[in-house]
Amino acid sequence: FTTASKSIGAGLATIGVVGAGAGIGVLFSGLLLALSRNPLMENKLFQLTLLGFALCEAMGLLAIMMAFLILYS
Repeated sequence: FTTASKSIGAGLATIGVVGAGAGIGVLFSGLLLALSRNPLMENKLFQLTLLGFALCEAMGLLAIMMAFLILYS
């Protein structure tokens, strides 16, 4: 029973990866839209986009870490 519960819990914990992927997609689509409107701001926009990407990716990695903690604890 505990093995099945751990598997279900780990599967539910990985839902955060979907949110991280969607966030990254929204981020880069916003970058392309902003660059098409104002190409002179490319450097600043790209810096902010990379910061947002790192934060989104960190949340996805935390979700995977939680899944592994649930499975192997």
